[in-house]
Amino acid sequence: MKKKMYLMIPFLLLLPWTTAACSDEPELDTTPVMPEQPSLPGGEESDNENGGENMETRTIRLKISGKTFTATLVDNSSTQALKALLAKGDLTIRMEDYARMEKVGPIGTTLPRNDEQISTGPGDLILYQGRYFVIYYGRNSYSLTRLGKIDNVTESELKAALGDGDVTVTLSLGESN
Repeated sequence: MKKKMYLMIPFLLLLPWTTAACSDEPELDTTPVMPEQPSLPGGEESDNENGGENMETRTIRLKISGKTFTATLVDNSSTQALKALLAKGDLTIRMEDYARMEKVGPIGTTLPRNDEQISTGPGDLILYQGRYFVIYYGRNSYSLTRLGKIDNVTESELKAALGDGDVTVTLSLGESN
């Protein structure tokens, strides 16, 4: 008798993997069950429930050096708290360069943390220690809270907008067009 097992790799891709069983136990169903996605605050539906991306709840805008970028947020308690903060008004953050790979600045409050060991890349938006907003333009691996990623921007475009020194970034809620 053979049992099917599944090997989990990043991005939830599942690959079948068959092993020979050493006993006469009945075959178990090892099909993974995906957890239900929680509803968003205010009764809004998540992307899986409404069949499409709800741009109002999944994006924010960033104004950097006179340019406006959009970013798609992940779904966690940190981004929910960030969106609630932005619902009260735009947030302007004075950001400093750190280690020639990121811009970091205080958000003026503490948001819930969802730290995990991750690798970052250009355009990644991160919450550090629950109090600092970070925009990566380089790469790093560390225990951080992922917030989202700036959409459709190249590394060179992002570096040009962020500049070499301090920069002021204004965050606001995205709007669907």
